[in-house]
Amino acid sequence: MRNYPVFTVSEKAENNLKKGHPWVYAEEVVSVVGEYKNGDIVDVNSKKGRYLGSGFVNDLSKIRVRIISRDANCKFDGAFWERRVKYALNYRIAVMGEEDFRCCRLIFGEADGFPGLTVDRFEDVLVASVLCLGTELRRDIIYSALLCIMEAYGAKISALYERSDGPIRELEGMEERHGCYYGSLSGKVNIKENGIIYAVDCVDGQKTGFFLDQKYNRAAIRKIANGRRVLDCFTHTGAFALNAAMGGAKQVTAVDISKSALESAKENLVLNNAEDKIELVRADVFEYLTALADKKSHDYDFIILDPPAFTKSRQTLKDAIRGYKEINLKAMKLLRRGDYFATCSCSHFMRDSIFCQTLHSAAEDAGITLRQIEGRQQSPDHPILWNVPETEYLKFYIFQIV
Repeated sequence: MRNYPVFTVSEKAENNLKKGHPWVYAEEVVSVVGEYKNGDIVDVNSKKGRYLGSGFVNDLSKIRVRIISRDANCKFDGAFWERRVKYALNYRIAVMGEEDFRCCRLIFGEADGFPGLTVDRFEDVLVASVLCLGTELRRDIIYSALLCIMEAYGAKISALYERSDGPIRELEGMEERHGCYYGSLSGKVNIKENGIIYAVDCVDGQKTGFFLDQKYNRAAIRKIANGRRVLDCFTHTGAFALNAAMGGAKQVTAVDISKSALESAKENLVLNNAEDKIELVRADVFEYLTALADKKSHDYDFIILDPPAFTKSRQTLKDAIRGYKEINLKAMKLLRRGDYFATCSCSHFMRDSIFCQTLHSAAEDAGITLRQIEGRQQSPDHPILWNVPETEYLKFYIFQIV
C-alpha cells in the first residue's frame, strides 16, 4: 500500500513521462491528493489513475515534480540510493577505463537518476553541486554512499567540496552553500588528462573547477595540430593549446579576454614545461579575429573555437545564432584551402541541427566548403539520454577547408 501524495497530471505530461522524460511542469498538474512539503517524494498518476512514477516535488520550481523512479515497488531508503550510486560509478569505470576514472564526472544529474546533482572527480577530491531541493534533503545519504563505495573501489578520497551556488538554488528555495562537506582542501588539485597536467581550482574555478566534458575532443585535435600553426580561441585553462603543442604543433597562440583564465593557462603551461611553445594573448576573440582579417593575415592553418555558451535560454537563441555565425565566419575567412578548423557549442538550446545550419551558412558567406573530419559530443561520463534532450549539449566538429 503506497502512502505518498498523488499528483494527477495532464495528457501532455503523461505522454512525456511515458516517453521517458523525467519532468512534470507546474501547469501540467491537474489535481493533488494528500499533504506534502517541498522536497518530499510524491506519486504521479495519469487522469485514469495509472501510475507513471515517483519524484521530488517543489512548488517553488517551474519543474514541479522531478521523477526519480518508475517502479511502484521502490523503497526510497539508503539502499535505493546506494544502488543508484554504484550503478553510476560502474558505468564510468566501464566507459572511461581505470585511468580516466581518476578524473571524470561521476554523477550527471538526471542522466544518472539524481535530479540536479553533479559530482566531478579530480584524483582524490570530489566536487559536488546540488540544484534540486529533493536531492538536497537527501545529500547526506547520497554523499555517504558515494564516499563508501569509492573507498570500496580503492579510491582514497581526501575531500568532498560543495559548489552548490548560483541563481537556480534561490529559485528552488535553497541558500547557496560553498565549502568542504568532507575532509579538507587546501589549494589547487593537480590532475593528469591525456598525459597533460592541469592545476584545478575546485574552490574558485568555473563550475566545478575544470571542464571534463571536452577530454576526448581535446585529444582528437592532436594529430591534425602536428606541424601546424594553431590558434586556440577562448583558451580558458589552455587545454586545447596544450594538446596542440603536445601533438607537435609548429606554433600555438592561445587567446582569451579573461585575465584570471590566462593566469590559469600560464600555470598549466609551466606545469608542462610549455612556456616557450605557446603564446598567451589577452584579447576579445571577436576583435582579435577581426584585426587578423583586416591585415589579410594567414598566420594560422588550424583554428580552434571553444566559446562559452552564447545562450542559456530559448529567449536568446536568435542572438546566439548570430553570435555563433559571426565568430565562425571570422575564423573561416582566415583559413585557406587545405587548412583545418575545429568548432563547438556547449549550449543545450543550440541544438545540433541549428548549429550545423549556422556553420553551413557561415561557410557559404565565407565562400568555402567544409569537409567534415569528425563530429563529436561530450565525453561519455556525461551520458546522453535520448529521451531527455536536456542531457545533450556539447557539439564539436573538426573540418578541413576545401
